[in-house]
Amino acid sequence: MSSYEQRPSGCTSFEEELIDAMNNFANSTNAPAFDTVGMVHRTRRRRTGLIAGFAAALIVAGGGTALASITGASETSAEPAATATTAVDHNKATFLLGGLTKEPIAVDLTGMDLATAKGQFLKAQLKLGTVVKVTSPGCKPTSVVEVTPHSPKIVSKGDTVNVKLCAG
Repeated sequence: MSSYEQRPSGCTSFEEELIDAMNNFANSTNAPAFDTVGMVHRTRRRRTGLIAGFAAALIVAGGGTALASITGASETSAEPAATATTAVDHNKATFLLGGLTKEPIAVDLTGMDLATAKGQFLKAQLKLGTVVKVTSPGCKPTSVVEVTPHSPKIVSKGDTVNVKLCAG
């Protein structure tokens, strides 16, 4: 019998040696060990670093102005200090916007007209509810004097906010 003829098992000697070698390899190799906890921590650290870097780049590039416009911050105040002490309660016209950052952002709508307040609601992705005019001393007509819910309650994206305007 030559080495190329079929053996009684149906395999050539080369095939038998190959099968034996593969079986030995499969039976002797240990399963790989993965440090899954370390991989998760490493991934989270990288993700946090990337987010922090991206946020810093946005702030440096001027992306922080969008956040300032949502909070109602103004660059300069042309009003004299005497008009700042009106009878309008700023807490009633301020709502806390949650879900954008770790801490809620206070948005003060005191003294804004309805169109400007609607713009703030669009930026914050809030719905405008009922608009009612009320009498309030020391306020500019058609300006916002109260929102519901107001601080310290937190509103999130998609919530409805009701507005009370000064009747004059």
